[in-house]
Amino acid sequence: MHAVLDRRDSVVVLPTGGGKSLCFQAPAVVMGDVHVAPTDGRRGFALVVSPLISLMKDQVDGLRVDGVSASYLNSTQSPGERDAVIASLKDDSCRLLYVSPERLVGEGSQGFRRLLKQCGVRFVAIDEAHCISQWGHDFRTEYRQLGRLREEFPEASFHAFTATATGRVRNDIVSELRLQDPLVLVGSFDRPNLLYRVLRRGNLHTQLTQVLARHEDEAGIVYCTSRREVEALAEWLRSEGHQAVPYHAGLSDDVRAAHQEEFLDEKVEIVVATVAFGMGIDRSNVRFVVHAGAPRSPEHYQQEAGRAGRDGLTAECVLIYSGADFVRWRQMLESNGEWTDSSRSLLRDMERYAAGTRCRHQSLVEYFGEKYERENCGSCDWCLKELDPVPDSTTVARKILSCVARVRQNRGVAYVTDVLLGKASEKVLAAGHDTLSTFGLLKDEAGVAIRGYIEQLVADGLLAREGDPYPVLRLTGTGASLLKGEGECFLFREQQPPKARSKRRGEGAASFGGDPELFDVLRGVRLKIARERGVPPYVIFHDTTLRELAERRPSTVNDLHDIYGVGAKKAADFGDAFLDAIRTYRKPQ
Repeated sequence: MHAVLDRRDSVVVLPTGGGKSLCFQAPAVVMGDVHVAPTDGRRGFALVVSPLISLMKDQVDGLRVDGVSASYLNSTQSPGERDAVIASLKDDSCRLLYVSPERLVGEGSQGFRRLLKQCGVRFVAIDEAHCISQWGHDFRTEYRQLGRLREEFPEASFHAFTATATGRVRNDIVSELRLQDPLVLVGSFDRPNLLYRVLRRGNLHTQLTQVLARHEDEAGIVYCTSRREVEALAEWLRSEGHQAVPYHAGLSDDVRAAHQEEFLDEKVEIVVATVAFGMGIDRSNVRFVVHAGAPRSPEHYQQEAGRAGRDGLTAECVLIYSGADFVRWRQMLESNGEWTDSSRSLLRDMERYAAGTRCRHQSLVEYFGEKYERENCGSCDWCLKELDPVPDSTTVARKILSCVARVRQNRGVAYVTDVLLGKASEKVLAAGHDTLSTFGLLKDEAGVAIRGYIEQLVADGLLAREGDPYPVLRLTGTGASLLKGEGECFLFREQQPPKARSKRRGEGAASFGGDPELFDVLRGVRLKIARERGVPPYVIFHDTTLRELAERRPSTVNDLHDIYGVGAKKAADFGDAFLDAIRTYRKPQ
């Protein structure tokens, strides 16, 4: 915030829910104070570049509830609505204006930029700034052109904000935006309230049922890699009695917007989506995020999983993957002309995380260049001892490596698994591989376990997956050495995560000392106010605030000022309704 007020360029990297928006919103509100007194007699406004219409509306709704004059300009508005926004800029009453990069630098945007210059742009805040970098995970060409704004707004400082940026991406952002001596602030990438688990894909419906059993009546997002799977899973969840809606780019704009609103307004609890869903989504009480397939990079995973637990309470992030995910991503990227050194490297990094056998928090934090200090996070499958060491791992590994060698290093994971299981499939019989000494060598193991061991051997550099379009397994030099009896190897198999007891809403963390029934009553008050104002419930108060209200039971408006998330305006606007609910509440007998 001081960098913004001092007109010094900056790059800010904070995790999802870490307060990036506040870094530019608060300075915009105080513009015009002595510290930033303008020389032209106008207070001016902050220009915020945002990639999605839904994200603009979400943030503007929240600001207006807090009493801040903020607006956006986008294609969904009527001419009258756009005229009203421009009038607020001209009369110097607007503090923040949200626009898309296309509107700023697209064809025919020169006149719009001239108007903005006349109205006094004090600084430019670029949200989701990783989209600028070709080494980032959501590269957008329009973002790449934002650097030329420096020439047209020479008096304005520029500030880039993102939740996911490696050192390489941060350097690219500085270069492309032409930032001048920027302050670079990188917060911790660790989200200790998130519980990370990785499962190798078996029966997906069974695996999802086990996750949902731990989150009865709680909000969650299920990510899929294809539209077809999104539709199928959403339909299956509804058939199982869950409130679920699909979200993907193949749906009409109206349907997508309606489904997103239903989720934000807490009319449905589960969204099944492709990665098109979620950028900037601020529903704070998402208690689980499931990936039914590996995303294409650790950056994608960090951002998507980070949509859970934004209220700081415990939430679960489950990655359900198979080796085929990475093959599909490569084929998709190649067909789109996006298979570059960068995308190849990012996909390999994601594969290493998925097959890795160490603390998940440590893996993600260190990927982004941060040192991880704790020895045991206590909040991932590895540290919770949900991965069992395989007895005599080195021998098991040698059996797998031997099988790869005996099928002449020209077969894929599924085929090698079949041979080790002793499955006399048509292909195995045709090749005569049912006579190999390795046929049935691991017949007492489950197929999903063998595939898991193979993924670990690939991640550890003992096997390589090579070739197109159907990758085959090959021994590496290290793998060949292990097969000859040199060195050792450690493999792990998954246990089933514990089945959590059913929780009432509001009991998302062990420290909750309030009455869960009162918490539900307060949620009802919040929902009523939100519906009356036409905004999502979290814009009124986050669950964290409701929990504290249920615990502390304030009795006056002044008492509300000591509650997390309650400012003077919200206390004045909403305080009486919540105080009345607390005052009249009687615990059910």
